[in-house]
Amino acid sequence: MPSHASINDLLAVMARLRDPDGGCPWDIEQSYETIAPYTIEEAYEVADAVQRGDMDDLKDELGDLLLQVVYFTQMASEDGHFTFDDVAKHVTDKMIHRHPHVFGDEKAKDAKDVEGRIWEERKALEANKQALDSLLDDVPVALPAIMRAQKLQKRAARVGFEWDKPIEVLDKMDEEIAELRVALANKDDENAMEELGDMFFVLTNLGRMLGFDSEESLRQANNKFESRFRGIENEFKAESKDLKAASLAEMEASWVRQKLKEKTKLVGA
Repeated sequence: MPSHASINDLLAVMARLRDPDGGCPWDIEQSYETIAPYTIEEAYEVADAVQRGDMDDLKDELGDLLLQVVYFTQMASEDGHFTFDDVAKHVTDKMIHRHPHVFGDEKAKDAKDVEGRIWEERKALEANKQALDSLLDDVPVALPAIMRAQKLQKRAARVGFEWDKPIEVLDKMDEEIAELRVALANKDDENAMEELGDMFFVLTNLGRMLGFDSEESLRQANNKFESRFRGIENEFKAESKDLKAASLAEMEASWVRQKLKEKTKLVGA
């Protein structure tokens, strides 16, 4: 194997691993269904490396993600469906089709015009070619719930099915909160769960209308919570105190101190 491997080298390695005659027993046993979870995991690890700004790790994770593509195409090739070259050609043709402002005569005002108008128009043309029964037909069911909510809402917005202003979404949120309060007061767990889901859906729609990625917004909130809670743990450890024995008031006081530390760091930066 040359020191500077190409995609062809990677394809050859995967073909060898899957070769029934002397290949890897584990790789030979895999199927589309068993590999799919690894693909999802690798995609999240790429996102994590990006968020941490770790370029060495990103290089490694991108390789792992590319391996997933090669894995699927090798299995599909064995089954006579398509090859890696077919996949590459398809996505190349799609990118050219979706960028008429680069490869054609159409003009784009800015990035927002590209995403909000040109891409949507082109994707709509593609959907028409596929003869979909609904605008929502090709939104994958297996997506993370928040991501799928965003895509469903975006599709519905194509035909004007959305609020005019973000403030109207907040009004809807107040309505959903009131309905959840009623469900809780009635000890109606089934309805409470439904109303909680409605709240998540409305919040996701608000994020979309504000131009935010709700998945990324929640990821940042998770990281913030983790950082502050670790700060609480470290503070109690430094004072030789048992966190399990602490009162909620003591932990909340420490939480406030962690928030103040964050603000101090920001000012210092």
